[in-house]
Amino acid sequence: TQALVKQVEVSAPLPVRCAKFIPRKQWIIAGSDDMNLRVYNQNTLEKIKTIEAHGDYIRYLAVHSTLPYVLSCSDDMTIKLWDWDKNWACVATYEGHAHYVMMVQWNPKDMNIFASASLDRSIKVWGVTSGSTTPHFSLTGHTRGVNCIEYSPSKDKPYLVSGGDDKTVRVWDYQTRQCLQVLSGHTANISSVLFHPTLPVILSGSEDGTCRIWHATTYRLETTLNYLLERLWSIACLPGTNDVALGFDEGTMVIQLGSEEPVASMHAGGKIVWARGNEIQTANLRQVDDHVLDTLGDGEMVPLSVKDMGSTEVFPQTICHHPNGRLFAVCGDDEWIVFTAQALRNKAFGSGCEFVWAASGAASGTYYATREASGRITIYKDFVEETSFKPPFPVDEIFGGYLLCVKTSDFVCFYDWSSSRLIRRIDVVPTAVIWSDSGDLLVLATEEDGAFVLHYDKDSVVAAIAGGADLDDEGLEIAFDPTYELPNEKVMSGTWCGDDSFVYISSNQKLCCLIAGQTEVIAHTDRPLYVLGYMPEHGKVYCMDRDYNVISYGLSLALIQYESAVVRQDFAAAEQCFAAIPESLHNKVARFLEGQGHVREALEITTDKDHKLDLALNLGDLQLAGEIVGELTAQLPAGADRSINYSKWKQVGDQALKQ
Repeated sequence: TQALVKQVEVSAPLPVRCAKFIPRKQWIIAGSDDMNLRVYNQNTLEKIKTIEAHGDYIRYLAVHSTLPYVLSCSDDMTIKLWDWDKNWACVATYEGHAHYVMMVQWNPKDMNIFASASLDRSIKVWGVTSGSTTPHFSLTGHTRGVNCIEYSPSKDKPYLVSGGDDKTVRVWDYQTRQCLQVLSGHTANISSVLFHPTLPVILSGSEDGTCRIWHATTYRLETTLNYLLERLWSIACLPGTNDVALGFDEGTMVIQLGSEEPVASMHAGGKIVWARGNEIQTANLRQVDDHVLDTLGDGEMVPLSVKDMGSTEVFPQTICHHPNGRLFAVCGDDEWIVFTAQALRNKAFGSGCEFVWAASGAASGTYYATREASGRITIYKDFVEETSFKPPFPVDEIFGGYLLCVKTSDFVCFYDWSSSRLIRRIDVVPTAVIWSDSGDLLVLATEEDGAFVLHYDKDSVVAAIAGGADLDDEGLEIAFDPTYELPNEKVMSGTWCGDDSFVYISSNQKLCCLIAGQTEVIAHTDRPLYVLGYMPEHGKVYCMDRDYNVISYGLSLALIQYESAVVRQDFAAAEQCFAAIPESLHNKVARFLEGQGHVREALEITTDKDHKLDLALNLGDLQLAGEIVGELTAQLPAGADRSINYSKWKQVGDQALKQ
């Protein structure tokens, strides 16, 4: 809502330079230019304690994650350690800096260690357990004062990042005490730096008004953000999300880095694999007990046995299964790796910013394609390069499936996997291309124009190519025919269930099923979900949220096939499918039939007395309607108020008068 929740005056008119939450005590601690620390109850804003802390301005505070400690640093060139369990006694004073101490930070991998940054151009590392108040060592290299520091949260990287008045960001290995990289580009003092807790990026903020985002492995500048809000002083990340807050002279900005869609893939056989940072995890839906699945309600979390597979050298941005499920590929940091699904063994690797598989049956052999940042596309067959080409237009994205789809800013082109021939150009800009298992249908989901379902005529394409058809810049007009259209739906993710039913989640968080051109809402989700896949033997659609929880929704394959047959008016096929539909879904079938105008058939199927009454009245069958109301009245318990059925008798009477 962006509404101010609470406010407290601390040291007006003097500035407050730092304030921190102490969540486990529900406190807020603030340090200001009157050289005092103040502690408040975060709920009532009652002042709990005032501490005369330093002899000059207080610059920064760091709260220990487990111990009752708070560090403060000041322009008096000291760092002090406070213990709130000892009535906020100062239990240690650390001296050694020769200028203002601008920041202190605890080491998340060893919470007995902390680092400090000072305008004396040094970073010093200290400890709290040895009893010594002298620094363990110093890191020097900045040519002017150091304003900010941050430890890396990564388990395997003993790194620290710093920013200074020399306009540089420096990355240090605090074990070897070496400067690993100097990041230049800001045009004024650096005021804030941090490692993102989950994404492989470093963020730096400067008095030049910009936030720069650097790759944490390659140290390449990814982007520069400038919101014209004057100087940027502080940056903070919200744990568990990609949200980043930026504090400027002229206001605060909250941005989202990348997408919160989980990096995950599900094979039709039930195996799910996903990436949490560099760590790869897997689970198998087939190993979930059938009784547990049967008792799961729609929207409930599936209890999975998660297995850690290991880590990858690249930070995965996409992950996708080969159609046979025995391989999967990860792509990130401009590299791709193909792994075995069982043991995470490296099968192939290479350079590229995108990786896509060909569908089974699209061509003879194992085909996949990669895209380089330059726009060059390479097609591989059985892990050997088959061909490489650069289209005569800038390439934005590629998609796999029965054809290789290449997207530009104005259109998409479909290419044959084995011959690399252009099959068809379509003037649509999709965000996703999703093929049915048979390859006969595909969905082109767009950002603003809804979604389109196309029919791919494989036989006509093969015949045309064999007959020497002239393939111009537009390709073969006979290749695709529009089948259905979803003009008002923004499809976020989806999967095919059978040959002509498509399950998807829309931008307004509805889980829907497109059956033979007609849309049915399955559920409204309470948070953003992403479709993983569909398992017909479970009769469930599986989705994942941003926290990598797997959520299930019931969707009977027999019901889908029945509804599809009814829409196509293939009533013989519908009758065969109906026999496989569980009786618990018969009322749902009846409501579907009513919606299709088959009221008498719905009346024969429904077991819901109220629904049956509505249908009987709709058909004008007063005798049956009267019998139903009589049955409802007879079912009332002894002594119950029988007037509750008067409204139903009135409905029957009103219908009789109309006739």
